[in-house]
Amino acid sequence: MTADRSAASAGSIRINGVDCPVPSDPRVSLLDLLRETLHLHGTKKGCNQGACGACTVLVDGERIVSCLSLAVQHAGRSVTTIEGLADAHGLHPLQQAFIDHDGFQCGYCTPGQICSAVGMAAELQRGVPSHVTADLADEFIPFTHDEIRERMSGNLCRCGAHNGIIDAISETYAEAAE
Repeated sequence: MTADRSAASAGSIRINGVDCPVPSDPRVSLLDLLRETLHLHGTKKGCNQGACGACTVLVDGERIVSCLSLAVQHAGRSVTTIEGLADAHGLHPLQQAFIDHDGFQCGYCTPGQICSAVGMAAELQRGVPSHVTADLADEFIPFTHDEIRERMSGNLCRCGAHNGIIDAISETYAEAAE
C-alpha cells in the first residue's frame, strides 16, 4: 500500500477508499470513529490502552493502534481497516493464508494481526530494523521467524492460534523477501 495523503481533504479522512468527515468532537478516537460511527466492526476494541493490538489499522500504509489515536489527527490521510484489505477479486493473500493455516481460531485478534502483518511486511521491505535485527546498517533485513515474532509481539493472541498466524505470515511474505 502506498501513502496517498492527497486522497482525502483536510476536513475528511479517507477510510477504505471512501472520504469520511472528521468528527466535530476532537476527543473521538480513531477506533471509536471506525466502530461506533462508521460501523466497521472488524477493528476490535480490546484493552483500549494500546497494549493488545486488536485495534491495529493502517494509516498511509503504516500500522498504528487506533485506540490511542484521535480521529482528527488523520484528517487528509488514508486509513485501511481489515474491511479494506480485500478487493473485488477476493481476499487479501494474507487473509486467505490465515484461513489456510488456522490462524484465526477465536477470531478476535485476527483483524489486528492481519493489518499489523501487512504493515510489518512493508517495514521489512523499507529496511526498518527491529530489536532482533543483527546489523542495523544493513539495507536488507532477512525475513526470519525471529523477525516476524519480534515485529508481531505487540499483537496478542490468547486462544492458541499464534503458530498458525506466524505460518500464515511466513507463507504470504517469504517469497516477497527473496
